[in-house]
Amino acid sequence: MIKILSVLAAIGVLGALIVVHELGHFLAARLQGIRVSRFSIGFGPTLLRYQGPKTEFVLAALPLGGYVGFPDDDPESKIPADDPDLLKNRPILDRAIVISAGVIANLVFAYAIILGMSIFAGVPQVNERPGIAIPQVFPNTAASRAGLKPNDVILTVSNEKLMGSEADLNRLKKVIEANAGKPLDITVQRDKTNQKFSLTPDAKGKIGVVLTPNRTYFRRPAKDVGELFQASNDGFGKMVNMTFESFRLLTSGKASLSEVSGPVGIVAMTANLAETDASSLFTVAVLISINLAFINILPLPALDGGHLAFLLIEAVRGGKPLPNNIQQKVMQTGLVVLLGLALLLIFKDSFTLIRNGGSMVP
Repeated sequence: MIKILSVLAAIGVLGALIVVHELGHFLAARLQGIRVSRFSIGFGPTLLRYQGPKTEFVLAALPLGGYVGFPDDDPESKIPADDPDLLKNRPILDRAIVISAGVIANLVFAYAIILGMSIFAGVPQVNERPGIAIPQVFPNTAASRAGLKPNDVILTVSNEKLMGSEADLNRLKKVIEANAGKPLDITVQRDKTNQKFSLTPDAKGKIGVVLTPNRTYFRRPAKDVGELFQASNDGFGKMVNMTFESFRLLTSGKASLSEVSGPVGIVAMTANLAETDASSLFTVAVLISINLAFINILPLPALDGGHLAFLLIEAVRGGKPLPNNIQQKVMQTGLVVLLGLALLLIFKDSFTLIRNGGSMVP
């Protein structure tokens, strides 16, 4: 029963972030008087439907996303093509606001969660401990072959001591990258005992683990409003930097597809966290919300960034958009690629869950 509730909570977090994103698009359009024909959460068969005065609201069976539909995209719409309240007939700036509003909504929502946590739970404080923690070890990697396990703490590398700081975390990463293909001697704390291991980073200078500073966190009431917002700003900035760093590693080839999770993996990991610490759901919601914003703003077809790229081209061309057939072909190609990637991640995560007995952590 606890596991089912945890999964439902995880799905609820993902669904809430989708609603926030689509609500951003919807409100940005309606507040400007732009016609919206449909607001859908999910894809596939319709579960619930409500026809409002101007917009149809839909809850669909597959909660893997959502969309805001405009009459512009409906060939059976009876609204005249030259109606000034159609999205396509609005100035470029109006359309850009609607398209980017989902990303802005996710970022605002993430900051609001962090601020709420600071208000009601207190501002975070950190207690650093020796070593760099390993919360996750990926299978079939240098770390797993060497015998490292989740919750191990690396105390030394090549006889150099490590503290639980960002500086030492970066130092450890640089040592690992600089010793690609070469054995490294490390001391690991496991269950209050110290053990020595030898591991050899792969050709890309990776060992296949998640590394974090070895710290304990607690919260205390803020001294004043200034500290409250300062702590919220710092927390939000760190989450944004983490997201940028993750995508940098992925695009540079320093992170592989095995380290990327799709919807199934996100729900599974969130459910596992919910079982042990329900409050961690708020932190997960912040991280996923920022990731959704970053992914959607990428200039790729079928994403918000792709639509903004078309608007930029239109602006450069003096208000003349690219021909519809070109835009449709680009968007259709992008949609096929994104759906293919989503299915790949779903299958990968499903096999990982089966292999690891229902956990995303080996």
